[in-house]
Amino acid sequence: MTIHSLSTSPNYLTFESASERLRLRQYGTPDHEWVGDAASSELFAVYTVGQCWNAANLIFKGWDVDESKVGVRHFIAHFEGKVLAVDHHLMTYDDTALTEQWQVIAAINQPLSITRLDSYSLDIPQSDYELMYFNSDWGQEFEGVRAPLNSDMTLETHKGRSSKGQHPWFVLVAGNGQVLSGSVAWSGNWVCRFEPLPDGGYRLSGGLHDWEFASTLEVGESIETPHVILVAGHDLNHVSQQYARVGRQHWYPRTELSDTLPVEWNHWWSYEDVDINEDVFLKNIEVAASLGVEICTLDAGWFGEGPEWHLERGDWHKVNRERFPNGIRALADATHAKGMKFGFWCEIEGLGAKADLATLRPDFPALRNDKPLGYVCFGNPAVQEWAFETLSQIIRDYDCDWIKLDFNVDPEAGCNRVDHGHTVDDGLFAHYRGYYAVLERIRVAFPQVVLENCSSGGLRIDLGIMHHTHLTFLSDPDWPVHHLQVFWGASTMLAANACLHWSFSEWRGAGRPAQQNFNPRDPALKPYQLDYYTRMAMLGAFGLSQKLPELPAWVAERLAYHISIYKQHIRHFIREADLYRLTDQPRRSGEGERWSAFQYGLPDKTEHLLFVFRLPEAEAARSIRLLNLEPERVYRVETLEGEVITSATGSELMKSGLRFDNLQQEESALLRLY
Repeated sequence: MTIHSLSTSPNYLTFESASERLRLRQYGTPDHEWVGDAASSELFAVYTVGQCWNAANLIFKGWDVDESKVGVRHFIAHFEGKVLAVDHHLMTYDDTALTEQWQVIAAINQPLSITRLDSYSLDIPQSDYELMYFNSDWGQEFEGVRAPLNSDMTLETHKGRSSKGQHPWFVLVAGNGQVLSGSVAWSGNWVCRFEPLPDGGYRLSGGLHDWEFASTLEVGESIETPHVILVAGHDLNHVSQQYARVGRQHWYPRTELSDTLPVEWNHWWSYEDVDINEDVFLKNIEVAASLGVEICTLDAGWFGEGPEWHLERGDWHKVNRERFPNGIRALADATHAKGMKFGFWCEIEGLGAKADLATLRPDFPALRNDKPLGYVCFGNPAVQEWAFETLSQIIRDYDCDWIKLDFNVDPEAGCNRVDHGHTVDDGLFAHYRGYYAVLERIRVAFPQVVLENCSSGGLRIDLGIMHHTHLTFLSDPDWPVHHLQVFWGASTMLAANACLHWSFSEWRGAGRPAQQNFNPRDPALKPYQLDYYTRMAMLGAFGLSQKLPELPAWVAERLAYHISIYKQHIRHFIREADLYRLTDQPRRSGEGERWSAFQYGLPDKTEHLLFVFRLPEAEAARSIRLLNLEPERVYRVETLEGEVITSATGSELMKSGLRFDNLQQEESALLRLY
């Protein structure tokens, strides 16, 4: 007997007797059922010792709907068993086939020992599936993998950072071309399982990783699982656009500054922690202002009493007075006096081996089996309070507009101390819940300050952290093909305005990647190459890391031009437009796709922007076919300087494309269509 049936186009949610079914349709295309009428999925799964609890074996007690947030329907289905109650939360978003789901589990009459939490458990029918996902490591983020799904498969990380090993995202492509994507919105250890079913289909499940995890709830206590996103579509671009639209409208925090998408200069790669000092920073902001830069960020190297500052992380009051004799506020004041904003780096979670903090507050360090893990455990409420007060003081004392929050540690299973308020088996879970809570407090206390997510570059990129920070740094290296590969991958689940990367940087010192060899003073550097290097960073939030006072005059002049173009013509597309990847993912290895093209289309379809890059070893010519144009409309195609290239109907541009046969290797084109 059906208790309740409810449709919310294009998402369909059906409650039936002792089970619940979720059916996903793609938006704006013919129906495609990822869960058929006859299917009965667990929907979620809570594992206790000797028992698995799910929607099929719990008693359905009813449901509530919250429609107080514009564009969102929040369904809460209530289930109950002998020892636990489960509230299953599911959010649907208008004009998308995207759902966000999680559970709150409570112990109702006896303590509950939980060993595994699956935020989703979904049975899909038999088909010839292709699985796409991304491997990841330092400087190797978003390494795309595509393979047939023909056996048991698990995507996961045990490193304690969401993007160390693999990124928390996948796409399944069915035999008819329809797409289902999933993403675990969690910054720690996560898992996505693909398990064959006897009938030939697959059970998809996952969320928080059960490796080295357990949690005990006393009667009346509850635990909330990580959120999981599921989104259906007719191709990868369609799925990615839904992630981006919901992210912009509902997930990513916003400030006036983050909405501006300010052009950033950061000292790091050109000076690192060796050559940066007060004089160097002041000379650079002088030039930055003349180029049109809008925010200057002081990265690592500002604190500590010696060259091994990283061993003193945690002692954030120790400004290096030898390098910065007038302190940090003098730099902020000088930056503001030039009409720019001031950014500041801090690894608030990090704890160095020689930090006084570890001695002064022995209750702070994260330990595993009594060995330091290199960070302070945010599962400890005292650490949360210290971190909030420390960041608050930094923001106030240094008049910061932007905080770059880094994390360079692999916590793996995390802290197993028993004096932090967590148990021996849920320390990492408690750490991230505590870290999220501190970020929320900072945003409430300083609503004008932008929070940038960073973790050894791009090793903690996930939709959980993106609910609490305004944008994320994509990767430490930024050499051209690497940048294109990373941006292509990140934009499958993030809007372009949430993706910060720098143009091809000049790195100091030895030990850099061989490809990280940009030299702006090289007499062989061609203007079209500089354009190619710079335009790549303009695909998202735009930054640069160069020795600005040492730039040749023509390079500085050209960068100023690009910054002006970005402000006047490009960044409103980055903020608002749908992104289409028109070519396959470029590869750092030099194999595969050697042309790279991206189209930005404003939602009202009145105007489009086209970036085209010819990579090294690319064929001499390529026709780039555009997407989602009005077939009968005649489009004018021109450069941003107003030079007319051609006019053609939308049908012609989508079928035959624009042909590029006059670009050199490492040359680019930037065109406007209207």
